[in-house]
Amino acid sequence: MELRQARYFLAVVEHGGVAGAAAALGLAGPSVSQAVRALERELGAELFHRIGRGMVLTAAGRAFVGPARRIVRSALAADGAAVGPGGPVRGRLDVLASTYVAVHPVAGLVGAFRRAHPEVAVRIGALADDDDSAALVRQGHCELAFTHLPVPAPGLTVRELGRHEYRLVAPPDVDLPAADPLDLADLPDLPLIVVPQAVPVRIQIERELLSVGKRTRVAAVCHHREAIGALVLAGVGATFLERSVAERLAGLGAGVRALRPAVHRPHGVIYDPRRLSPAGQAFVAALG
Repeated sequence: MELRQARYFLAVVEHGGVAGAAAALGLAGPSVSQAVRALERELGAELFHRIGRGMVLTAAGRAFVGPARRIVRSALAADGAAVGPGGPVRGRLDVLASTYVAVHPVAGLVGAFRRAHPEVAVRIGALADDDDSAALVRQGHCELAFTHLPVPAPGLTVRELGRHEYRLVAPPDVDLPAADPLDLADLPDLPLIVVPQAVPVRIQIERELLSVGKRTRVAAVCHHREAIGALVLAGVGATFLERSVAERLAGLGAGVRALRPAVHRPHGVIYDPRRLSPAGQAFVAALG
């Protein structure tokens, strides 16, 4: 297997098909297709289902994503090693992050890292609520996984980086009590926009509400976290959002109240210190 085959395979995965991969790589589509076909022959397995013009990973393809990323990272790290000790860190850093953790603190951490190490390309992928973040680190899908804690990760390093505070966010036309912070026991009977029932943050908030005799009255169940703020502003219902997101919505007219007792969720990073590339080592070192 050639390094370029792994690179082309990952480009197809990350850009949703051959056309997007070819454009990103600056190549003709047939060159990418032929390289992926040759890789499949070498591995003895189909990596993609070809559905019309679409490309969907097979089970074998999903299993190969982690090893392919590790191959590319290793090659880039080896190339960067030629610079010598004390030279600039080069290469690629693969990161996965859950939705609100990606907003804070990952965005700020990556910004500071890129200013210090501009020759490192950072890929930030999405970490879903039901993803096994520890397994994704072990399989090589990423070097660093940023998520809410606790997470069982035997054999890996788990570092808490901070805590998210959740706030009540209501549509602009809702008359909220003036108290800020607002006692949970005094929470108005508002229809709520909620995430799916099995998501940990919903379980935690519903537990807090039950502790003061309140129940969830659902207006909408939203699987798209990015859309919740827009739904609040459109008047669909109130919700509970991480503080930095809530404050941005307050600037757009939403009613926002801190809660008493405060609702917190710790967040942190998971990684395998034995497998960090130079870029990964530099990022972890910057965390302090």
